[in-house]
Amino acid sequence: MKKTLLTLALILSLLPAACAPASTEPTATPVDINALQTAAVKTVVANVTLTADALPSATPSPSAPPTETPVPAPSETPTPAGTPTLTTCDDALWIADISIPDGTQLTAGQDFVKTWKVKNTGSCTWKPGYQIILAYGDRMNGQSTALTSEVPANTEVELSVNLRAPDKAGTYNGYWTLRNNNGYNFGQRLSVIITVP
Repeated sequence: MKKTLLTLALILSLLPAACAPASTEPTATPVDINALQTAAVKTVVANVTLTADALPSATPSPSAPPTETPVPAPSETPTPAGTPTLTTCDDALWIADISIPDGTQLTAGQDFVKTWKVKNTGSCTWKPGYQIILAYGDRMNGQSTALTSEVPANTEVELSVNLRAPDKAGTYNGYWTLRNNNGYNFGQRLSVIITVP
């Protein structure tokens, strides 16, 4: 009887386990490493493309109007960008307008000579071959002009440029400078400011 009870107890204890659903172990899904790498690369490329599209373009849009370069007021002496500068013994200071003072009114197409008195404030002598050149502004048909004689330090000299008033009415500004034999501009800018009625 004890054996029967024991057998019966054993059967009863196994019965709930037999009726219960079988426990399932999770099955591992195979991982495709190549697919993961491809997906990661596509994500990075998509993000880079979105970032590049969001950046401003270096090319101006065709609808943007062209910008005008402002003309400096007669009292200003701006330094043009891109002019080579070098600390040398060359320097110059404007002393006076000898002819055609700034603001002079000229007839359209009129030829004229602009002359400035300039002082060599550097420690080097200016040699023949040094030039007076247009730094920026309106050329007014002027050409670079070479010095023909030496200008020692602390000496004043008159420098001239042949010009022509433009044919259209307006105010015209040209700024000239000295250039040494090494191609470096130096000294104070020399202005030509005229009005054509």
